[in-house]
Amino acid sequence: MNFIFGPVNSRRLGISLGLDLLPPKICNFNCIYCEVGPTTEFTCKRDEYTPTAAIIAEIEAFRADPAAVARLDVVTITASGEPTLHSGLGEIIAHCKRHIAKPVAVLSNGSLLPDPGVRRELALADIIIPSLDAAREESFRKINRPARECRLGEIIDGLAAFRQEFTGHYWLEILLAKGINDTPEDLAALAAAVKKINPERIQLNTVARPPLESFARPLSIEELRAAAALMPGPVDILTDRATDAAPLVRDVLASKRGRRENEEEVLHLLQRRPCTAADISTALGMERELVDQALARLQAAGRIGPSSYRDREYYIVLPQGQEQPQD
Repeated sequence: MNFIFGPVNSRRLGISLGLDLLPPKICNFNCIYCEVGPTTEFTCKRDEYTPTAAIIAEIEAFRADPAAVARLDVVTITASGEPTLHSGLGEIIAHCKRHIAKPVAVLSNGSLLPDPGVRRELALADIIIPSLDAAREESFRKINRPARECRLGEIIDGLAAFRQEFTGHYWLEILLAKGINDTPEDLAALAAAVKKINPERIQLNTVARPPLESFARPLSIEELRAAAALMPGPVDILTDRATDAAPLVRDVLASKRGRRENEEEVLHLLQRRPCTAADISTALGMERELVDQALARLQAAGRIGPSSYRDREYYIVLPQGQEQPQD
C-alpha cells in the first residue's frame, strides 16, 4: 500500500485508517516542529499530486476485508504535507463516505480555507481538525514559515467562515513552541482569534517528537495549562504519553500479521513520524515483543536508526546508504 497506513490507534480518534495523499513533502508551510522533515515542494497550488484513482483503488482493496472495516472507528485523511493541496480531496472523502461508511476526519493546516471550493470539499467530512499556531504575523512567520502567498488574516477569516458553514465536529489544534509563539501577546492574539473562529474544542499541543529544527522546544505541562486557561471554550491538552491499546484490538491485529508484515507496518509508520517502541506498540496494536523484534531487524538492515529526544529513544527512517546517527 502506498497511500493507506494502519489501522493505528489514535489518541484522539480511536482505531483509525490513515490515508496519506501526498509524497514527502509537498506543503505551503515549512513548520519548525514538523516531524516529516523539510518541505521539498513549496507551493500553494492545488493539483493531483498523486493519482486519485490509485488512492481509491487502495481504499477498495482495504474494503475487500469486511472484518478490517468493521474494526475501524474513523478514516483519517492526512498527508506528508498539506492534504487540501490535493485536487482530488473531495472525491476521496466522498468515496470513503459512500463505501466505508465510517466517519471521515481530515487533518489540515487550515491555510486553504479562504478558498470556498476547499471549504465545500472539506464539508463532506465528519471531523475537521485544522491548526492555528499563531495569530500575530511575526510569530506565524517564525513557527510555520509559510509560503509568501499565505496571509494570516485571510486564514483566520477562512477558519471562521468554515465554522459557520460546517455541521460536523470542528476541533482547532494549536501548537506552542517555547520562545516562538508563547508570549503574553501571542496568547492574547490567539485567544481573540479562537473567539472569532468559535471551534467546538481547542486541542493544545507542544513539541513532543524530534522536530525539524533543534530550536523548536516544548512547553512544560504547567505552561500549557496556563495557556489553556486563557483560551475561550473547552481545551484538551495533548500529551506525548501514549496509552495502551485495548488488549482485544492488539490481539486481533497481531494475529493477522506475519514477521514481514510487522516490519512493513513499523516502517510505514516511521516514514510518517518518529516513534518510540511504545508509540509503535500503541499505534499498531502490536505486542511490544513483536515491535522490538521488528525494530531490531530493520536496524540490522540499515533501514532505521535511533534518535534521542527529551530523554526518550525514538526511531527514524534512514535514507538508503546513510549510517545510523550518533547521539
